[in-house]
Amino acid sequence: MRYNISDEDMNNKEIINDYLDYLKYERKVSENTLKSYRQNLTNFVVFWSNKNILHLTNAEVKNFIYQMNSTAKTKAHYLTVLNSFYNYLIIIGKIDNNPCAALKMPKLEKKLPNYLTEEEVNNLLNIKCLKPLDYRNKAMLELLYATGARISELVNLKLNQIDFDECVIRIMGKGKKERIVPMNDVAIKYLKLYLANYRPYLIKNTTDFVFLNKDGNAISRVGFFKILKQLCQKCGIKKDVSPHTLRHSFATHLLNHGADLRVIQELLGHENLATTEIYSHLSNKKLEEDYQNHPRAKIEKGIN
Repeated sequence: MRYNISDEDMNNKEIINDYLDYLKYERKVSENTLKSYRQNLTNFVVFWSNKNILHLTNAEVKNFIYQMNSTAKTKAHYLTVLNSFYNYLIIIGKIDNNPCAALKMPKLEKKLPNYLTEEEVNNLLNIKCLKPLDYRNKAMLELLYATGARISELVNLKLNQIDFDECVIRIMGKGKKERIVPMNDVAIKYLKLYLANYRPYLIKNTTDFVFLNKDGNAISRVGFFKILKQLCQKCGIKKDVSPHTLRHSFATHLLNHGADLRVIQELLGHENLATTEIYSHLSNKKLEEDYQNHPRAKIEKGIN
């Protein structure tokens, strides 16, 4: 069966591919971001089949976003993607006005990130090391908590990114931006131990990746997630913990111990300080909870 593809469909797809190339080669966005943008824009093009997306009005873009049966978060993501796409079209001279410009971002419920207490982190990191994989797990978790690295940054870490002389790792973050993050003594100790004595047992072929699975390949995000879940069960942590939980814990604990918010921003690799400010809300929440233990606060509540 032959399907008729209109000239408009062909033009739309060509424009989208050009924009995705721009994101990949000039903006150097991550593969995950590229995949997400491609999916959103593909859905957008399919929705407006047989119509040139260069000529859409504000009302038509709004209609597309708000008629979808999706969450406010998904709608907001679509609007972010489309706004960026149409701004790109203005830059290259394809259009004069952005049809998304007057659209309001859907209101999103601000959820505080999930994090572990310092006691819970200590319990999680208290791994009994007997086998090479135990030492690998210990080194991974200590490094993740010590640096606040993203899980994608950890699993893609290579040997030449570690500098034991300077006690830092060079992390390749979003947009291929490198940042230098210090390691603490405990992370250094177990990373050295793993690399010298236990990583050699896991190597099957020549590889520069630091953390390997039992087959000798770089450990995957899914593989790490499974390990983390198992370790949480063993130490009795009931919270819904993901690799990102350790990143949140790292930032929250630093702030609770007096670290400057801009320092935390640099360590996490956040482009905007506003992204980092969520942790000040966590810190304030803890402060408020701790204050309830004040004797006068208890009296006010009628507690003796």
